[in-house]
Amino acid sequence: MTTFTISTTGQGFYEFTRDVTRFVEGQGIQMGLLNLFVQHTSCSLLIQENADPEVQVDLRNFFHRLVPPTTDPSMSYLTHTYEGPDDMPAHIKSAMMPVSLTIPIQNGRLALGTWQGIYLFEHRDAPHRRNVVATLLPAR
Repeated sequence: MTTFTISTTGQGFYEFTRDVTRFVEGQGIQMGLLNLFVQHTSCSLLIQENADPEVQVDLRNFFHRLVPPTTDPSMSYLTHTYEGPDDMPAHIKSAMMPVSLTIPIQNGRLALGTWQGIYLFEHRDAPHRRNVVATLLPAR
């Protein structure tokens, strides 16, 4: 088990595929499963395309339109607002998206597709340090 610490600078996608790849390849496990779990309630984990950065821009814009900040009149029904206008929307986004991922390991490598990368999706505006716990389970 290990913990990845990802420093964010605000809302957006933070790819950490290379860090995870180095960790997995250094463990010597040929077949098994990797579990990633983020220890926070206002960000998510995603496997998403890593070739075209417009994908991340469009996803971020989509979720911003779907769940705008509490300053938007459409969000006036929310009561948890004392941590800022991005806080409760961040919790909603986190509830809609995964906070853990399971990735197969084949031949000592992550079994990701050609264009797949592992991302922390930060939902808050302020910088944060996010912890992602990684656990490897060898096949029996």
